[in-house]
Amino acid sequence: MFNTTLILLGAGSSTRFDTNVKKQWIFTKDTPLWQYVAEHFEKSAHFDKIIIVSSSEEISYMRHFASYTYIEGGNSRQKSLQNALAHVSSDYVMVSDIARCCIPSTMIQRILEAKEEASCIVPVLAVTDTLYLDTQPINREKAKIIQTPQLSRTTLLKKALHTETLFTDDSSAITSLGETVHFVEGSSKAHKLTTLQDLQKVTCLSAPSNKTLTGFGIDIHPFEKDKQMFLCGVPIDVNYGFKAHSDGDVAIHALIDALLGAAGMGDIGELYPDTEDTYAGADSKMLLSDTVKRIESFGYSIGNVDLTIIAEAPKINPYKIKMKETIATLLGIRKNFINIKATTAEKLGFIGRKEGVTVHAVANITYTNWKTL
Repeated sequence: MFNTTLILLGAGSSTRFDTNVKKQWIFTKDTPLWQYVAEHFEKSAHFDKIIIVSSSEEISYMRHFASYTYIEGGNSRQKSLQNALAHVSSDYVMVSDIARCCIPSTMIQRILEAKEEASCIVPVLAVTDTLYLDTQPINREKAKIIQTPQLSRTTLLKKALHTETLFTDDSSAITSLGETVHFVEGSSKAHKLTTLQDLQKVTCLSAPSNKTLTGFGIDIHPFEKDKQMFLCGVPIDVNYGFKAHSDGDVAIHALIDALLGAAGMGDIGELYPDTEDTYAGADSKMLLSDTVKRIESFGYSIGNVDLTIIAEAPKINPYKIKMKETIATLLGIRKNFINIKATTAEKLGFIGRKEGVTVHAVANITYTNWKTL
């Protein structure tokens, strides 16, 4: 046994990244950043366990990509790390940030090879510019730029973090116990991705794949008298609506499933279950807006959608233009990327008997090209 666990922290909200895409979800080729970083560590060294720390929503999606140990983060880096450490039993733990995505394998090896030198092994860079503290110059020879990953003795790091004091890194926590820290050479390549401008400095990443991902959705709802009908977010002038937990917009429901299918995110019932009171009578336009926000935050851009409404009643043609406008606004794409078709069931089945409506939807998405952000 190598007796070392790797913890990769990525539970932040990416507020300083200043874009709809969370930085841990930018894609290099067809791999999201967090997975790219984890796989790079796997190739660089052997770890008994790899723990990914993220939000509960992201973890649900991450499980579709790779089989690591996933732990929900807290409201601070320190709380997130504590949550992960509760699942660590190895003698050593290496902690890094997913945002530090271009760490050379040689740097990882230097840290591991020095594990016996101190209670915490820390990669550092020398300061080459003149430094001032307020208005006074300081000796840059004594200053160091601290990087991650850092390797610590697990029991000591757990003990050091068991406090109300907040530390910005593991070495600060370890030194608060009076324990020793050993410095090894870091790397300028191990730049931390914090803002959009930092994308120019992470040269290890390739542009996203240009492949198109396609999803299909279908939904069916029977009619219910004396209820407002909505189709594609547009009110329809009839005296009946759809029997459903929400407002029953069968077209938007099919479209949501198509978008989720393209992204591999499951289905509408998983995100907005009809067993929860939260969604009773819900406006389906709000559900679609939330779906779009999720898809964009996970690194995708919506291309085009195609809907087929199968109905004997009501008549769809008078509403098509308004439907296209509404869907285009909700998806944030041009009207010409929305296609809505209407057909009948030739008087066959429950649709032919004017008892309900079925909608089929196809959606195409692509990876957001962060090189153009």
